[in-house]
Parts: sequence; C-alpha cells; structure tokens
Amino acid sequence: MHDLETRELRYFVAVAEELHFGRAATRLGIAQPPLSRAIRQLEQRLGVQLFERDRRGVALTDAGRVLLREGRAALDAVAAAARRTQRAADPTRPLVLATKAGASHALLQRLLDAATEPLEVVLCEVGEQAGLLRDGRADVALMHRPVDDLAGFDTEDLHVEGQVAILPASHPLAGRDQLTLADVSDVPDLPIARWPRLDGTYPDGPGPEVRTQSQLAQLVALGRTLLVIPASSRAWQWPEHVAVPVVDAPHITTVLAWPSSHRSPAVTSLVRVAAGLRGD
Repeated sequence: MHDLETRELRYFVAVAEELHFGRAATRLGIAQPPLSRAIRQLEQRLGVQLFERDRRGVALTDAGRVLLREGRAALDAVAAAARRTQRAADPTRPLVLATKAGASHALLQRLLDAATEPLEVVLCEVGEQAGLLRDGRADVALMHRPVDDLAGFDTEDLHVEGQVAILPASHPLAGRDQLTLADVSDVPDLPIARWPRLDGTYPDGPGPEVRTQSQLAQLVALGRTLLVIPASSRAWQWPEHVAVPVVDAPHITTVLAWPSSHRSPAVTSLVRVAAGLRGD
C-alpha cells in the first residue's frame, strides 16, 4: 500500500501537464531541483517510471498517463471536500450553478424564477461545467447529453431539442429551410470549428481551433467556420449569423447534473423544482 500526498500529486500533475520541469517549477513557485527530486522519489516509492526523459524533452509513460488521470481526480476530490465542508458551515451561502454561456437561456431563466433556494450562476466556456462540479466550485450544472461528460454525475432530464447550424448570413447554405449533417460536414469554405479535448489537445481537421464562444461567433461572422448547436443556444447569435435546422442531427437533452456522492437538502430542493419545469 503506497500512500500518496497531495503535494506529490500536485507536483506530478504540474510536470505531466507542462511536460517541462522548468515550467512546472515556475507554475508551482518552487525551484527546479527539489521538484526533480520529488518526482524521482515518487517513482521510486511506486516502483514505476512515470516519465521518459531524453535530450528532446519529457514524455509520459503509460503508467504516467494513468497517474495523471487518477491524480487529477484525487486532487479534485480533495478540493471539493474542502469547499463543500466550508459551504456546509454556512447555510446562507447560495448554491452555485454552472452553465455554458449562451446555452439553455430560457430554461435557465425559468429555473432561476422558480428556485426556492438562492442561486449563484457561473457562466462557463464549453466543457468547463464538469470540472467545476468535480472540484466543488459548483454544486449543480446545466449540461447536455450526449455532448458533455456526465461520468460520475446524477442527472435530471429537463428538455429535449433539435440542433441548428449557425452560418454566416452571406453563405449560400444560409438560404436553405433545412440542412442535413452531410450538408454541413463537408463545406470546403466553412470547415467546422475544433474545440479542445479534456487534455487540451485538438482533434485533427481543417477547421479553426477555438476556445471561447466569442472567438467562434466572430469566425462565423467572418465566414471562416460554422457550427452545429442545440436550438436553444442561439441566444448569443449575432445579426451576421443565420440558424438553419439540421434535421438528422442527434437530439440534445438538457440535464441538471450534480456529483453522485453529494446531494444536499438544497440540491434536492432544486432538483425537485427543476423536474417541475419539464411540463412548462
């Protein structure tokens, strides 16, 4: 049995994410030699090699990739335990609800109007809600099946809808009454934008790399890309955009999500309120 300290995990995760001991040391606010020693000691205690080191740089081994995944989850759990403990000591603190900026706007407004508990809303970029739930910065989140990562969360289904393509208004496809996935998947002058994966890397493809909705909105307006999104996410649509239904795109279900191991009375109350909105 090998007990790992949170300090060791923080050191390892920093090196694994930076793949550079100098940058990781700067990020951690420590000198590089003690960081290198700590990683070597961690490898010795575990009896595995976590990094491949050569003159070209640093790379994770298979064992290192496993520890990166598990270490992130462990650090999130520790942070969440501290935040939830502090929140439990102050029953007047509002629940924190995370949602993607611009998504499910009408549903969010109805939920805020109907909630019996005070709610603080945190607006996120694409895919950030899961991280906020896992490390305790948020209590609940509005998320979307099947596009969001719902592993480890309980959910309450709230709304099912189709998807639309957001196109530059000047493009020939913008004049169509409806489109198919085939229509929008191979448009040479409008390659679909690419969002980063959970590990920060981008999928292959000709589309531009984007990290924020504001970047994406401007690229669509400039005629550089298109995207397919739930119909209710059109709240941020610009005048230079046109939304056209994509008739064969998978339906999107908006859900209220929360960590499976954490359902406080306040969360239970909000889930009950949210479930009551399905018929509205």
